[in-house]
Order: sequence, then structure tokens, then C-alpha cells
Amino acid sequence: MSERRYTEQEEALEIKSLRRTIAAYANYQDAAERDVKRYERSFKMLPPAHKELLFHLGLKYQRLRWCISMNAAFIMKMLETFEPPFDMSQYANVGGHDHPSNMHGHSHVDYCTHSSGRGDCSTVSISRSNSQLDGQHDNPKEDAKTHESSRQTENKKDEEEHMAGCSQPVGSNLGTSQGVDVSFNSDTDVSTAAYCQDKDVSSSSAFDHVTPRHCEGSLFKLNVPPIDVDMVRCIVRNIVRDWAEEGQKERDECYKLILEELNHLFPNRSNQRPPSCLVPGAGLGRLALEISSLGFASQGNEFSYYMLICSSFILNHTKEANEWTIYPWIHSNCNSLSDNDQLRAVSFPDIHPSSAGITEGFSMRTGDFVEVYSEESQESAWDAVVTCFFLDTAHNIVEYIEIISKVLKDGGVWINLGPLLYDFSDMTPDDDMSIELSLEDVKKVAYHYGFVMEVEKMIETTFSANMRAMMQVTF
Repeated sequence: MSERRYTEQEEALEIKSLRRTIAAYANYQDAAERDVKRYERSFKMLPPAHKELLFHLGLKYQRLRWCISMNAAFIMKMLETFEPPFDMSQYANVGGHDHPSNMHGHSHVDYCTHSSGRGDCSTVSISRSNSQLDGQHDNPKEDAKTHESSRQTENKKDEEEHMAGCSQPVGSNLGTSQGVDVSFNSDTDVSTAAYCQDKDVSSSSAFDHVTPRHCEGSLFKLNVPPIDVDMVRCIVRNIVRDWAEEGQKERDECYKLILEELNHLFPNRSNQRPPSCLVPGAGLGRLALEISSLGFASQGNEFSYYMLICSSFILNHTKEANEWTIYPWIHSNCNSLSDNDQLRAVSFPDIHPSSAGITEGFSMRTGDFVEVYSEESQESAWDAVVTCFFLDTAHNIVEYIEIISKVLKDGGVWINLGPLLYDFSDMTPDDDMSIELSLEDVKKVAYHYGFVMEVEKMIETTFSANMRAMMQVTF
């Protein structure tokens, strides 16, 4: 499969986007510290009697700082191992924090929207293509936009991250103790400056001195936009959903249903010629890995650099289960039953990825779904397509369904689960589009492209939810 070659302008935009992502990760601790200082300023405004009543908050804020430093240490370890697909020393003056749009328009906050939006239910739907290929169908109701927190997140979505379709299949060390290879192949050279790996990043004091090679000093001094700060925190929460024991409930509600259907639809799988399965919007990679472990030649596709950097680290650099510890719920003081609940630790990953019995051919491919899978080489290439909380990330949902139909083999299966929250609704610039269809219309589009509905049911689930919080947002 040939790799996509970038124009100079496209490469400059890619590097700009990646620098912005790295800067957001690198400035995680400073952004979190500003929040703690805000809490402390508010505490100082209290009358003396109220301060005495809430004297324990001073200790809580110090505990918060320690939790933040532990999260930051993990993030910096993750950045140390990341191999950029570009020479990051190029286009150093192209940076800045305007918000470039990509060609087909995934917002880089897609994954946060589902965690903050509110809906009635999500749908699991399974379609099989006829002589034409495969399409997809979602059937969630979406009064989600009425929820205030959803609007706050979604109204930021015009700030898009540019990542043109970058063709990067991987899989050189699958099943080895070194990890599952999720690499970034590129036509450009990668900077050869050495990593700073001789520092102990397990403590906050050591963290202050750890600077990965692509995190030059200027990236630590940027005023990172709030949207980027939120995205890093969203990734931390998504780690729980995909890779922690605490996220098992959500995985059982979503991934387990998909895996059961795949197992039912492909009962006679062969190790020599395993059925192929494409997972667009793979996020942090757990669903694609589980499908591979089930006996499929699975490929995840992901657009967001935030997701890709983190998934690459977990899949490639984990040596044992529960190797890492984070504090994912510390960034909200709302709806907590107790401080201990808010500040609790979460260990991950709950499994060792490279010991999960993956099937040969497991890979992660980076890039925009529309660009990557519109290639001629992708036509009739897949036995199954699985979309989970993905379909409503489109500017044009019809285009998504059309592409899914084209990449499926004759008789191929499409399994979809997720809401119709539509990431770009109510916030799209005049020169862009957001096509927002009802579930009924989504199914009509799928039928047009040759799909036949075989199974349809509604479920209720959450997305990256804090299961101990007083408020739960249910789809």
C-alpha cells in the first residue's frame, strides 16, 4: 500500500497541528496549576468563620497538586517515547494557536463531546450489504444538545485540528513482549535529536527537568487555548474507558455487544485467512485490539493526534498490566460524593496489550477516514466495518455511509453503535457544512447504498463517565 505524499503546505499544516497537540500535553501541569490557584483565591475570599469550617480544603489543594504532578509525569513519559512522523524542526514559525481546519473536518474535541453531551439512548445496528457494499446506521435520540455542559463543549468545535489523510499501516512486532507496533510512517525525515530518558519522571521534582526532544522550551511557554487543555483532560478520562478496570462497565455495554455480534456473524474464522475488520474512529485502540484478539485481521483508523500519541504509548510501551497510574477525575469539583472519590487513583492498562492474543495483521492507520478509505485500494477490502461513537463525527454523514459501503466486500457486515449528537451542529462556519439526519433518514441512506437491516436494538450507556459522580449522562 503506497504512502500518501504531502505537499509542502500540507506538511506545514500537519507539523503545526502536531506541535499544537504536543504543546497542549506539555503544558498540562501549568494549566492544572492555574485551576488550583483559582480554587485557593476563592478560598481566601471566605469570611474567617467559613475558612475555619473548611480548613481541610488547604490539604485537598495540596493533594490535588500531587495528583496533577503524577498525571504530568505519565504524560511526559508518553511524550518521550513518541516518534513524530515529521521533522519537527521544520516550519518552526508556522506555529501559533489559530485553529486550522482539516480537509474533511473532524474536530479534535470529538471524543469529549460524547462524554459531556446528553442523550436518551444509543443504538446497536447491524447491516449487511447486498450486491452493493456496506453502509452504516446509528439510532440514538439526541436531545443531548439541551444539556448545558454539552453546549459548552460543542460550541468550541469550530476549532478544528488539521490532519490530512496519512496512510500508515503498521505491525512489525505484533505479539512480542515489546508491544503492539502502532507507528507513524512518513515520507519525511524524523528529527534525530536524542530523547532525555535518563531522568526519573516518577516524581514531580524530576518532571520539571524532563524535556522530550520535540518539546523544545518554547512549547512549555505557550498560552495553550482552553480547548486544547480540555482535550488533554478528555484523553485522560478516555484512558479509563478503554484501558482501566473501572471502564469495564462501559466496555461491556458497548464493545462486548459488538464483539458478540462479530463472533456470531463470523463463526468459522481461520487463523490462516482471518476475516478483516475496519474500525474507524478507533480512539485509544481497545476495541480494535479486542476485535483482533477475537480472530480478525483488525485495523483501527484514527484522526486525532491526541488519541494517536496516547494509543501508541499504551500499545507499544506497556510492559505489564496496571503499569501506570493516573488521577482522571481531579479536574472537576462538581458532583463529587467525597474528596477521596474525586482524587482516587486509576491504574491501567488492565491487560498487557501484546499478550492479548492478537491476530496477525492488527494495525492502526492514521488519517482522515474520508481521505484514507476513499483510496481505490480500499474498495471491497473489508469483511466487516465496526463504528462505535463515530458516525456523528461527520460533516456529511452520507459520505461516511457511502465510503463504508464501498470498502465492504459483497455481503460484508457493518455494525454500528452510538448516538447522533453531530459534532458540528450549531457551530459550523458559513462556508462549511453539517448534515444532521434523523435515525430514520440515516437508515434510508444506508438502504440506498445496499444495506439490509438484520439486527436493531436500543441500549443505554455512558461515555467516559465517572461512575462515582452524582450526575451521570446517559445515551
